[in-house]
Amino acid sequence: MENQDIAITGMSGDATLSLEQQGVAIPGLNRDSGLFADQQRTAIQKGNRATDLLTANHLNNSILARDAFCILGLPFDAVNLSETKSLVLSDINNKKRCFLTTANLNFLIAAQSDPSFFQTVVDSDLVIADGMPIIWIAKLLGMPLTERVAGSDLFDALYKQKGHAKKTSVFFFGGNEGIAKRASQKMNKSSQAMSCCGFLNPGFVSVDEMSTPDIIDFINQANPDFLLVSLGAVKGQAWIQQNRGKLNAPIISHLGAVVNFIAGNIERAPIVWRRCSLEWLWRIVQEPVLWKRYFLDGIAFIRLLTFKVFPLAIYNRWLKKSYNLKSPVSISYDISDRFYAVKLSGSVRRHTDLKTVKSKLAEVLQAGPINVELNCSGLLYIDGAFIGSLMLFQRELNQQGRQLYLKNLSKRIIRLLKLYNASGHFQYQRTGNK
Repeated sequence: MENQDIAITGMSGDATLSLEQQGVAIPGLNRDSGLFADQQRTAIQKGNRATDLLTANHLNNSILARDAFCILGLPFDAVNLSETKSLVLSDINNKKRCFLTTANLNFLIAAQSDPSFFQTVVDSDLVIADGMPIIWIAKLLGMPLTERVAGSDLFDALYKQKGHAKKTSVFFFGGNEGIAKRASQKMNKSSQAMSCCGFLNPGFVSVDEMSTPDIIDFINQANPDFLLVSLGAVKGQAWIQQNRGKLNAPIISHLGAVVNFIAGNIERAPIVWRRCSLEWLWRIVQEPVLWKRYFLDGIAFIRLLTFKVFPLAIYNRWLKKSYNLKSPVSISYDISDRFYAVKLSGSVRRHTDLKTVKSKLAEVLQAGPINVELNCSGLLYIDGAFIGSLMLFQRELNQQGRQLYLKNLSKRIIRLLKLYNASGHFQYQRTGNK
């Protein structure tokens, strides 16, 4: 009997690899003697396991390992406070760089009209939902973002942690005059888990003027574990985006109010107010200048609820009642001279076949430098988890100098992308079919 072949979808179109080529030993294989049925099954199972391990390795080492969900055009990681704290401490211990974004409603609204600000969120290594409106949307749309992870709560948990062998060193960058110094003194006096290794107020200057080699060197010489930036959301995110590759701090995050809380310049809302989702009102009482921002963000939020979130929730329910959306996912790809052509069909949902799709896309990220064309002609349905993963996939391609093109999108898929507020972030071509 001839040598058994096993098809590996995605290796290159219709290409197959023999079990011998995969390095799988086949007991008793002899081109003249053949294989017994049980030996044949064992050999194929070994080949499948080898393929599964290769695929899992690609995914685990990829940005697509993140459990991300698209909410109004931004990718959010489905993590709680405890998980976020563990991730931060792990990155500090392993000296792994992490751009942490604590996205609240103001981030969500600003990203709708500011492409550069939007990109800073997409380029972040971890995006947590620092706002109850985001959690409300997630619950309405059936996404597993179960709790608000406020940047203030995260920092407070790190500030008060016990049993950690080494203190986490913090550098304060920004804040009003004298606030960072006061926060530094209070931290070094009262925290058993953190110490301030330096602070710097660059003043009210441009991002370029606060990104000079002298400033970057000054921060790096302090060798912080956690670089806390307080410059205002838009400027702070832009500064991190411009300088993250030159900074040696494992964790970099814009946590504007935290430095004020530590310094005692502003009192944080009592826990009862936070549990009732009224921290915004407390902030206005503490900082009356914020009323205009909260008012405008509230109006924009109501508009997004009316024209995006509620219609999406209704449309999703109608689709699930009117169509069979349980069709299994099929994904394959091939390489041409111009494109890495990926063909995707079926319904892509987080709780069914998304992991398979992400594994194959992770393999594409490991491929050559050519652009990627995603043929969606057979695609029936996508959810927020797939769109979030697709945004991260495109981000990684762009950082490699590659482009993603979506081809043959049906009206249904385009409508879903628009309701998720993500259609403007992709290059796509429609088919005209429903």
